[in-house]
Amino acid sequence: MLTNDEIKAYLRRIGIPDRQPPTLPYLIELHQAHVRNVPWQTVDIFAGKPVSIDLKASVQLLLSGRSGYCFHLNGAFSELLRSLGYRVSWHRAGVQPLGEEPRINSFHLGMTVNMENERGEEESWIADVGLGDMPYEPLPLRAGNYEQGPLRYAVTESRVVQNGWRLVHDPQASFAGVDYDPEVLPSLEEFKPKHEHYSRSPESPWIDLFLVRHRHAGGSNELRGCVWSNRDGNGTRKTEIQTKTRWFEVLGDVFGETLANYSRLERDDLWKKARSKHEEWKRVKS
Repeated sequence: MLTNDEIKAYLRRIGIPDRQPPTLPYLIELHQAHVRNVPWQTVDIFAGKPVSIDLKASVQLLLSGRSGYCFHLNGAFSELLRSLGYRVSWHRAGVQPLGEEPRINSFHLGMTVNMENERGEEESWIADVGLGDMPYEPLPLRAGNYEQGPLRYAVTESRVVQNGWRLVHDPQASFAGVDYDPEVLPSLEEFKPKHEHYSRSPESPWIDLFLVRHRHAGGSNELRGCVWSNRDGNGTRKTEIQTKTRWFEVLGDVFGETLANYSRLERDDLWKKARSKHEEWKRVKS
């Protein structure tokens, strides 16, 4: 649980002015603010500076003005929600890349929030701030189609595990969806080896990929290497970032990523590696 000072600092971090009772409208407000102001990113892994996914470390990472990926983001957000009085559960989950089969492999940390509705009935909500460009608001754990700005999602039954559920991504997204196991996990222990793989294995998809994503009310943004993709109701616009100055401007102005704990030399090295990988990608693509 967070201290009162940590709760206040966390709420300031995501731009929420006041602490409120744990209601559904407040949960929606918290979720929107989190995905809008705290991007999903592979920056620290790409830079060779991975951060622990222990809950205290994840919370402090966000309070320092930084961000992380699913284990950090959903882990820290769950601590905030519990400290605000919400009933939160963790679930093993798995992201399905395009062209591959659905899976639940614990490479994603899922989260649900249980609440009573106005009729006194128990309801579950999918609250996932750790997917970058997925829902802007929590989704009811109930089969259906949901539109949020220009992006469309669906909640369906999972084919991977009995009584599980699936969050289907927008048809034009970079991955197909996420499957969740209904079992409630008591801790994050089983995710630590997955984080170690993501952080240090040469087979990790994030070791050599600089990727930052975030969602907002009107769409989403992504910086993949040196390509900035901005999606809204008019479609997706892609811009190649060609200078170091502009690259850092986009990181800060669009994503709020200031790299507060990086030295000037580390920042320069990060740009050089991102640019080198981008040029390598262009050669392969051509």
